[in-house]
Amino acid sequence: MQTSHKAGALVLFSGGQDSTVCLAWALDRYDRVETIGFDYGQRHGIELECRQRVRSEIARRFPAWAKRLGPDHVIDVASFGAIGDTALTSDAEIVMLASGLPSTFVPGRNLVFFTYAAALGYRRGLTTLVGGMCETDYSGYPDCRDATLRALQEAIRLGTEIPFTIETPLMWLTKADTWALAEELGDEALVELVIEETHTCYRGERGVRHDWGYGCGTCPACELRAKGFAAWQASRAAARTAAG
Repeated sequence: MQTSHKAGALVLFSGGQDSTVCLAWALDRYDRVETIGFDYGQRHGIELECRQRVRSEIARRFPAWAKRLGPDHVIDVASFGAIGDTALTSDAEIVMLASGLPSTFVPGRNLVFFTYAAALGYRRGLTTLVGGMCETDYSGYPDCRDATLRALQEAIRLGTEIPFTIETPLMWLTKADTWALAEELGDEALVELVIEETHTCYRGERGVRHDWGYGCGTCPACELRAKGFAAWQASRAAARTAAG
């Protein structure tokens, strides 16, 4: 998939499925793409390890994208994670809370991440910020909603006097659509990279390899990823049947 290229973008990159597809999406569109990750005291450091493997594999498998992939930046915001005290930053059980949100919700996390990204982008000359937030198939996190991010974009613009743009290419996609987008962007090579190298599991499990990738298979993140993969596979099979 090729599109007309723009100057540059900074991708919020965790090493998970969604942020990896967003990184590919940005590399397909922008001449220069840098990544930013956050060490916020998360429960498992595996995603921080996966980040570098995913970047390396993208550069190896997609030479055209490798030319556009710029530096990676990791920001230490561990003190923020300590304030949150959630199932993503402690050994607490993953459960649904009285608020209706899962205990994996880290209050204000995306607000903080985009604010740091904007500060870095300001210095790096990157005014397009890309994130994998979605409110179609998601856990109900309020800071993943389109309205939240549109308001944050305006606040960042007012606070910097720079016309920053927050791009969320997955906002209105299901998880099945996200798998399809990976195939559209990078064919089977990108799909295989997502399966083998990315990490989404809340419990940090990398010992079991499923059709859709590695994970415990039972946490909300794994269940959503598995359900999306199955729906995408079924859609592909139906399309092949219809084509004869």
